[in-house]
Amino acid sequence: MMRLFLCFLAAGVIALVAQPGPASAKGCIKGAVAGAVAGHYAGHHAMLGAAAGCITGHELAKRSREQNQPAPAPAPAPAK
Repeated sequence: MMRLFLCFLAAGVIALVAQPGPASAKGCIKGAVAGAVAGHYAGHHAMLGAAAGCITGHELAKRSREQNQPAPAPAPAPAK
């Protein structure tokens, strides 16, 4: 069990270090809190719930941000 935990921890560290740019935490905090509470009540898995909630919250915030962006303006027609 400890070996599995260490493998996940190493994978997480590698994923964090390998990111090319600054990370945006939009939605992560809300998702992590909700996931931690749900994980705690589902068998004392608060850390796993927080990680899953952070990922889910970040994805939902990204989708919301993409939907709320205005459509790009059409390109002007070339002059003849």
